[in-house]
Amino acid sequence: MAGLLLSPSEKVYILHGIEDDFRSDGRSNIDYRPMELETDVVSHASGSARLRLANTDILVGVKTEIDVPKPDKPNQGKIDFFVDCSANATPEFEGRGGEQLANNISNLMQRAYHSQQAFDLKQLCILEGKQCWKLYVDILILECGGNLCDAVSLAVKAALFNTRIPFVKAALLDGGNVDLQLSDDPYDSKLLEVGTAPLLVTLCKIGEKCVVDPSAEEESCSVISLVVGVTGNPKCYCSNEDASKLHDHISKCSTIAMNGPGSVAPQTLTNAIKQGISAAKYLDEALGKALLRERQDITNFVKHSYGFFK
Repeated sequence: MAGLLLSPSEKVYILHGIEDDFRSDGRSNIDYRPMELETDVVSHASGSARLRLANTDILVGVKTEIDVPKPDKPNQGKIDFFVDCSANATPEFEGRGGEQLANNISNLMQRAYHSQQAFDLKQLCILEGKQCWKLYVDILILECGGNLCDAVSLAVKAALFNTRIPFVKAALLDGGNVDLQLSDDPYDSKLLEVGTAPLLVTLCKIGEKCVVDPSAEEESCSVISLVVGVTGNPKCYCSNEDASKLHDHISKCSTIAMNGPGSVAPQTLTNAIKQGISAAKYLDEALGKALLRERQDITNFVKHSYGFFK
């Protein structure tokens, strides 16, 4: 990252460690740092999540709004991503320093989620050709400690998993205008199917090898990094009984991006994509287990609560 100063000796130390598959923090080249994930942290949002990956801190809120579908996609809803970099995240973001990075991450998420094999926008349709739900996904980078793309994608998928959309009780048509009546009960709502939603995996090329989950120090030693968007597995986000009814899912790339002035050999690119797909499968499975466990804990709490917590 720009703004992080490392001496030549420190860069050589990082480079030699990666060549021996032993990074400066004790990880191997394919290991992720520990993560902390919270959901439903913003009370006024339809869904929210906060993810901490070492020194990287991401907050995501999802807002729902009724909109008109696109003429060429009358049976699909809409989803938009907005990224904001806090000036306190790193000195690099002071003023308008983080604007370009925010636009890059927003465009990357937009491409990853609008692939036909990724997020199913048909579940956001209310009345075909007339009304649909539009999701505004607001992403706030609170602190920057490397590997922003991966952290953002994990937090976004967790927030969408946590999102509740009100049921439509009635729809009245009057002269071509649609009047919808929504349920006022916050528990009378539907949850989104986010199983196939993509995760981003950043592979940082340092020397002749690629590493996942690069730290800020490792990013400063790299001349190019590859970001791979990989679709998720729906079986990881449902119960064992429901998972047995689903067909086997093959993870696929929904987007690929490169950052940096360097170059990558064709064989290195192929190996990096395979490595990214493998890492995404591991991440998706771990994320699904954590989200299902938290949802079950919340359900049990509501079921056994009394008094003002009812």
